[in-house]
Order: sequence, then structure tokens, then C-alpha cells
Amino acid sequence: MNIGVYPGSFDPLTQGHMDILRRSAALMDRVIVAVLVNSEKRPHFTLAERLAFIDAAVAEAGLPNVVSGSFDGLLVEYVRSVGARHIIRGLRAVTDFEYEFQISSMNHRLAPDIDTVYFMAEPEHSYLSSSVVREVCSLGGSIEDLVPEVNRRMIIERLTKR
Repeated sequence: MNIGVYPGSFDPLTQGHMDILRRSAALMDRVIVAVLVNSEKRPHFTLAERLAFIDAAVAEAGLPNVVSGSFDGLLVEYVRSVGARHIIRGLRAVTDFEYEFQISSMNHRLAPDIDTVYFMAEPEHSYLSSSVVREVCSLGGSIEDLVPEVNRRMIIERLTKR
């Protein structure tokens, strides 16, 4: 079975993430959207909320071969633990490439049997990140078309609380 892991913080899930998910789900038998639990970061949404966002958006998009999960520690260890052989990543700009190249090289050193598969962001998502969504929303801007419709209300409620 061809399994890929799409790791990230997904704080919150964006339409850019969904684009990568749709495209990777079309190529793989199973995709696991893996939320990183990192004690160094302070996410705006809880792990349970981020998993719920993913599950709701995946259901809304009709992606039956996509599931959510979470991990801490080394990504390659998680990838092995779920029987995957691919790490899925998205690239928005040249700056992403430099960072991703460094991470991919280390992952390859740790686990040469696991490949990283990259998807270029569609032009309409090339500027989009979770931090941009949080900033726009917290300042009262519209996040319509930036996040999955099914998650928008909860994101707005949380981020506009003062």
C-alpha cells in the first residue's frame, strides 16, 4: 500500500493545505495528515481542534483515503510507525525550498528508505499560510476562501476574541 504522511502544525488548516491534500490523495492509497505536537510552539488551536478541523474538511471534500493523526518526536519515526514510505510537503516560494531541502536532507540521512514528495502551491495559494490567516482574521479581515468553509466560523470566533 502506498501511504504518505503530510506533516505540519495546521494551526489552522488552510485552503492551501487542502489543495496539497487533494492532489496527494489522488496519487496515494492513503494519506495521513499528521499534526506535530511540539512543546516549543504555542499553537492557537488545541490538538483536538486541529484534528477536528482536518476531519471535517476532509469529509466535506470527499477524500475517503485521508485520515488525521498526531505525533511528537522525529517525523521519520512516525512515518515508519504507520507503515508509510512518503513524506508529503508543499512548496510556495524559493524560501520554502531552502528550508525544505535542509529538512529533507536530514530526513534522508535518518531514513534513506523514506522519500519526500513535493507539490508546488497553486498560484492562488502561494501567499497563504496559517500565520497569514490568523493575522488577517484577528484584525477583522475576511478569511473567506482562505480556510475550508466547514471550519471558518470556529476560526473566526476563536481569533476575534479579545
